Amino acid sequence: MKILYLDCAMGCAGDMLTAALLELFPNSDEILAELNALGIPSVKFIRQDSIKCGITGTRLRVLIAGEEEGEHHHHHHSRLADIAHIVEHLQASDTVKKQVLDIYESIAKAESQVHGEPVEQIHFHEVGAMDAIADITATAYLMDKLGAMQVYASPVHVGSGQVKCAHGLLPVPAPATALILQGIPIYGGEIKGELCTPTGGALLKYYVNHFGNMPPIAVTAIGYGMGKKDFDAPNCVRAMLGEAAGESDDILELSCNLDDMTGEGIGFATEQLLNAGALDVFTTPIGMKKNRPGIMLTVLCRPEDKDTIVPLIFRHTTTLGVRENRLHRYVLSRKTETVQTPYGPVRQKIATGYGVERKKYEYEDLARLARENGVSLADITDKEQ
Repeated sequence: MKILYLDCAMGCAGDMLTAALLELFPNSDEILAELNALGIPSVKFIRQDSIKCGITGTRLRVLIAGEEEGEHHHHHHSRLADIAHIVEHLQASDTVKKQVLDIYESIAKAESQVHGEPVEQIHFHEVGAMDAIADITATAYLMDKLGAMQVYASPVHVGSGQVKCAHGLLPVPAPATALILQGIPIYGGEIKGELCTPTGGALLKYYVNHFGNMPPIAVTAIGYGMGKKDFDAPNCVRAMLGEAAGESDDILELSCNLDDMTGEGIGFATEQLLNAGALDVFTTPIGMKKNRPGIMLTVLCRPEDKDTIVPLIFRHTTTLGVRENRLHRYVLSRKTETVQTPYGPVRQKIATGYGVERKKYEYEDLARLARENGVSLADITDKEQ
């Protein structure tokens, strides 16, 4: 499974994220040409090398009618309808267009709440300028092209102090940015200035599935997207692309000792627990007090399923108490694909991670085809197409 991890120790801006993603492609010059062919009015992307605190990365300049952001005499102020019109005519897939509009809608809602105006009447300043349209569209295009199954990011450094914008001096993070980042772990620091922009925050909120520590991955590519300003720390977003090295999670082990149940009763209890979402149910022969042979019933479940599973153990067994242990487990990433055979389609389970890959055909599919065609299980898999 392909995983993308974003290091936001110096915040996130749209151009920095775009540049970091661009560096992940081995054919980045070809990808840059594709960005310039998206048809964003008057926009041209220019890539240049940049060094921050000894680290070499990419700075992506966005020229609008030949000028870079900050050089314009006037920002173009747009409403959401104007942006929708631009997006509609992009040379991009419907998926990318929808993502761009979704991201802008999240920004519009934040701006609407801050300024007390209806969403339809919001005039986008920084975020509505063509350079921001370019940043969001380029990021959406690159994310779609990368095809990462999961996106992780570190907590976001937002900076501190004040930032000058079209409305005057505002606290960092700016009010709209703070709203966009609700629910995301953020922190400030000694660095004065705006490290996370509204555009950067909206992009993170839209694409990131998990915020926290970097998961175990086998890294295949690293990208550094550089910002314009210089600080004591490298002003960049770092993107790391890789394959899942494996997964891990926490589960609960619920157990009880039984010496007065029939085999049929234990079998029925096992069935009910599995149907209720237990990950596994198994029994272990044990010796109990008074020299009685018995069994230990063990149920593995997710923590969030405990309140469902525990009452069922009491309902379907004769136990008077249930023990609980929290376990940490390591698991392989799993997916199912369908393969074609001369006898019909068969599902195949694929498990990967921790340097191994295992494949196993779904028994029920094999058995059904074997019965229907009067052949053995091996005949079906031997003739896989």
